[in-house]
Amino acid sequence: MQSEFSFKETWLHQINPSLKLIVMILLFVAVLLIHNINFIINFTIVTFILFIAFTGHPVKRIMLLSLPFLLVFISTASTMILFGKGEITWFKWGLIHITEESFFRGMHIGFRAIIFAALGLTFALTTRPVFLFYSLMQQLKLPPKYAYSFMAGMRLIPIMMEEFQTIRQAMKVRGVESRKGIKAFFQKFITYSIPLLSQSIRRAHRIAVAMEAKRFSQVKKRTYYYAIAFSRIDILFLSYFVIMLFVGYYIAIIYPYFSITDIRF
Repeated sequence: MQSEFSFKETWLHQINPSLKLIVMILLFVAVLLIHNINFIINFTIVTFILFIAFTGHPVKRIMLLSLPFLLVFISTASTMILFGKGEITWFKWGLIHITEESFFRGMHIGFRAIIFAALGLTFALTTRPVFLFYSLMQQLKLPPKYAYSFMAGMRLIPIMMEEFQTIRQAMKVRGVESRKGIKAFFQKFITYSIPLLSQSIRRAHRIAVAMEAKRFSQVKKRTYYYAIAFSRIDILFLSYFVIMLFVGYYIAIIYPYFSITDIRF
């Protein structure tokens, strides 16, 4: 969730991770309930201001991360625009039928996709996994056994990727030929999966023994290495979305970009 690239820590990194997660989920739900094309455009602007200006990453890196989601925006919007239904026809040629209704519906779906991407990347780029799970244990009372299991699993993923590369290089050194076909695919799957699975089981057992040796228990009252709490910055985070979305809705009603207010009709 947190890359190894250098970045500048901003106020978004200091927000309580549990609060940030809940707010993001609520925003995802809110986006699904918005059918005003003018408001969804303003929602996109509000989200991208936060994403570009306050994640602490260089603009080039942000644009590079956004490129796949820009392609998703183009593909989802163009599919609805080119093959949608409607009464006011703008262009028709063969299977392609562009109408006023399909255009706005396609743009609306595209903006939804880009908002999901921007919110998700904002959360991923500004949230440390360890702090997230500690916050879930302290604020949302997530059982420690689940939290530590997730943290251990995330730590093991890079190790498994490194072991996969080691096995792959070892097979090349030994002259194992790369074959094609379904049978060869299953043979490769078995060749890679068995050693990776066995090593993961051994490593998980060692982690369990180490945690037990360090007196890990599931008691409700426990101490934490990281104490995660709420702060004034959390209020600033909530205020940003409340104020900016209210202003965005006001502008969408008073100064709309388009006359259409509901893309469903």
